[in-house]
Amino acid sequence: MSVPSARGLPGHGEQPAAGQPAIQQIIDDYQLRSAYLRGLTRALSGQDGAPRTAPVPRVIIQFWDDPHSVPADVAQCMRSWSALERQGFRRKVYGDDSARAFIRSAHTPAHVAAFDACPHPAMRSDYFRLCYLAQRGGFYADADDAYQGTDWKHLFRDSRLRVQALCYDTATDTMVDAHHAATTDEDPDTWIHYINNNPIIAPAHHPVIEAALEAGTRAVLSHGGGPIDIQSMTGPGNLTAALARYAYDKQQQKQPVDVEILTHWDHVAVSRWPLSYRSDDRNWRLWQQP
Repeated sequence: MSVPSARGLPGHGEQPAAGQPAIQQIIDDYQLRSAYLRGLTRALSGQDGAPRTAPVPRVIIQFWDDPHSVPADVAQCMRSWSALERQGFRRKVYGDDSARAFIRSAHTPAHVAAFDACPHPAMRSDYFRLCYLAQRGGFYADADDAYQGTDWKHLFRDSRLRVQALCYDTATDTMVDAHHAATTDEDPDTWIHYINNNPIIAPAHHPVIEAALEAGTRAVLSHGGGPIDIQSMTGPGNLTAALARYAYDKQQQKQPVDVEILTHWDHVAVSRWPLSYRSDDRNWRLWQQP
């Protein structure tokens, strides 16, 4: 796995609060941000919370740029979620054309232009999930995640936003078990704590999703050429920044943070590896940018 984008996160300048770093300083400094996300994960994993006003729709959203030519091994992962259709879920698979049509119907021309400006299918998938969940809410799962047949009800026990904790060790180029990383007293400088943008379980119009969508839109439309950092513009880096800003504001206001950070997602689903597409430029990590 390549090193996550830890430094290129979007935001606006602001003055430090007395006696502590302001949120923009936290976002811009990867060590401060990592420490803050580790603390958030500890605080927001597993606890019960008061439900928001609207429940999370039981709709599973998936994306593959051309739904008519999904590789067989990826299709097997995607179909694994059909088991939940027998338990009251709907499953919707979007591709480039249907995603663009949804964005055109639910958002502004700027959002359509941003989607069209995403040059890689993984980036369009990143961007589309934010467009869909901001407007409708639901349960987004990556196409290469395979459902393990376990109980899912705890993910819908209230209507908080749910995202997955991640921790990456730059020294070993490996992921650290998320639960271990959040709970152990050990926290080496080589560990980077952040959140994934898969899965995302969200009520419609959650402020974190809406903020990530607007930050991603600005980042894509303002890109002046040159290398594209998918992680920071539309992927996990962008969502991590949006969550950090939202949680910081809530904490400053002494209000609860209506988010759960999952540290045991692999009990529910696992990302299959290897898959055929991972060996060519359909894998964004191997993509040779023009």
